[in-house]
Amino acid sequence: MPLDGLFLYGINRELNDLLSQGRIEKIYQPAREEIVLTISKPGAKHRLLLNGGAENARVHLTSLARPNPASPPMFCMLLRKHLEGGRIIEFRQSGWDRVLDIRVDCRDELGQPVVKSLLCEIMGRHSNIILVSRAGDLILDGIRRYSHAVSRHREVLPGRVYLPPPEQGKADPFALTEDIFRTLLMSGDLDSDLATVIQRSIGGFSIPTCRELVMSAGMDREIGLEYCGEHEMRALWQTLQKTLAGIRQEGVRATLLYHPDGAPADFFPLEPAYREGQRQLTGTANQIADTFFTAQFNRLLIAKEKSRLLGVLKKHSRRISKKLRLQQQSTTDAGEGDAFRLYGELLTSFMHLVKKGMTEIALDNYHHPAGEKIIILLNPELNGSENAQAYFKKYAKAKNTGEAAARMAALSEEELHYLEGVAAAVEMAQTMDDLEEIKLEIRGQGYLKEPVIAPRKSEAKKARPHSEPLRFVSGDGFTILVGKNNRQNDHLTFKIAGEQDIWMHTSKIPGSHVIIRTEGREAPLNTLRQAAALAANFSRAKGSSNVPVDYTQRKNVKKPSGARPGFVIYEKQKTLYADPAPDISSHNLEQ
Repeated sequence: MPLDGLFLYGINRELNDLLSQGRIEKIYQPAREEIVLTISKPGAKHRLLLNGGAENARVHLTSLARPNPASPPMFCMLLRKHLEGGRIIEFRQSGWDRVLDIRVDCRDELGQPVVKSLLCEIMGRHSNIILVSRAGDLILDGIRRYSHAVSRHREVLPGRVYLPPPEQGKADPFALTEDIFRTLLMSGDLDSDLATVIQRSIGGFSIPTCRELVMSAGMDREIGLEYCGEHEMRALWQTLQKTLAGIRQEGVRATLLYHPDGAPADFFPLEPAYREGQRQLTGTANQIADTFFTAQFNRLLIAKEKSRLLGVLKKHSRRISKKLRLQQQSTTDAGEGDAFRLYGELLTSFMHLVKKGMTEIALDNYHHPAGEKIIILLNPELNGSENAQAYFKKYAKAKNTGEAAARMAALSEEELHYLEGVAAAVEMAQTMDDLEEIKLEIRGQGYLKEPVIAPRKSEAKKARPHSEPLRFVSGDGFTILVGKNNRQNDHLTFKIAGEQDIWMHTSKIPGSHVIIRTEGREAPLNTLRQAAALAANFSRAKGSSNVPVDYTQRKNVKKPSGARPGFVIYEKQKTLYADPAPDISSHNLEQ
């Protein structure tokens, strides 16, 4: 949901408690429309993030360290000039508008005290971050500049007088009485739903927050105003008063809702209506906003890196596929060399019929049941024996070419299979550490270029990413481990697994290595089936059904010398057929 006025009220209150009289030490601009202030107070430092983008405009404390660009943008340099070293006087929110005014006590060029404001305006596509001198309310600059061609209300240009966003004319929720509340709602459009009427009448509330309020009052979230009577109005008023009383006393206790897969779904400045089976996290407004947007940032970062790596792998797969087609064609062409051998044999048998100067000859093919004639082209400068030898040489050359092409085609097929496995690992990756491990692997295989400036060996070893395999527990209490990439598959199979543990992998399908830790016990069929379902789930066959999964004891799995990461050979295997696990959580994920 968008960060509404009520949520910003909670953030503003918390920032005043934590950062008032704090000193701005550093200013960064990690993204085009994003600013990070490092603010220090005795014994503590905080990062305050301001985002003026159209989609994710917000302001809150953050624990995530964003990468700092080597060359600071012009707006960042302007903020450093005016605000670094300044002391924060206070944070202000004008009414219930989504505008946070950070008042800073600074010094001008002559060392005289001057107050400046850094305003974060959260207004959808009109969001902005603006630096204003309070001496005359003059705009020093904005992270986004625009003129009257964009906004009829005001211009955001250096030297213009700052005009706040236009008033919305909504009621202050803290100043409401029950009579005023009823009057505001009943004057709304009867054809509108109740949540929309509340949002249009009362300041600080977004549509999603209003819907949660309506649901908490025991009504359907889409209920229309025309269906609201005395009972509904009374219940809604009591719910609103209870919510506002809690906010007055303790500030906003925000709530974060999660999707079933564990990803953050939405957040609210109040306790939302009950949802069966949906996990919730409660905390301060700053904590909840940071948790939600950090997860969103990481998801976007992971998606972007996945797309880049898959593009690299796809490029190499296309190159190898093209090479494989040529090799297969060479193998097919070499198969036609058998005709050269036949020509040589026939010329040897009928050598007395071949004379120099002849360009062709028709001979009986004694290999054919009907003894059909074959016309053989000849080199007129050669006799019968020499023409026969020339055809035998062509046959030998074609045979050698075909064998070489077949060997090369087998290597190309193996390389394509390897790249498919890496691509599957990229698609399954859940964290940046997972992707860093894959990057390290394909860089070592020559598919990804080395960094321009390679780190020192000690630094590279220290920075080497390491993530743990996924850990599950079967219904019978057996631990099941699942590798997330080829390097981890090798480590899991040959470093972690014991000789008597059960090793699993989808049959002839790229995927993860799966280990059942037996600890000397025999794994029951139910555990084998659950592990096979996980092997199918973490493979290229995830969208299929009845997937073949091979399993054997770990001692029967070997890694050939010089083999690529993740490649193994195994024996004494059995095969189970399993559908990919539809709900991984049903297997008791431990971590």
